[in-house]
Amino acid sequence: MKFEGQVNETLDTRGLYCPLPILRASRTIEEMDKGEVLKLLSTDLGSKRDFEAWCRKTGNKLIESVEEDGVFTYIIEKAK
Repeated sequence: MKFEGQVNETLDTRGLYCPLPILRASRTIEEMDKGEVLKLLSTDLGSKRDFEAWCRKTGNKLIESVEEDGVFTYIIEKAK
């Protein structure tokens, strides 16, 4: 699946490892409005598990999670 909706913010965390991608996503999404969409890029192999857990914990919606050529792309909608 390829997300085709509007992305409000893009965050590039390639080259960073846990917990930095989650911390940066938390800071970025705090500044966003409810319903806005964050696109996050990561090369951290554990990030898929981390972002799934983070979205469950925070209530944000993980719309899409795709890996291509070692780069993970997450599409996350802010819930509150």
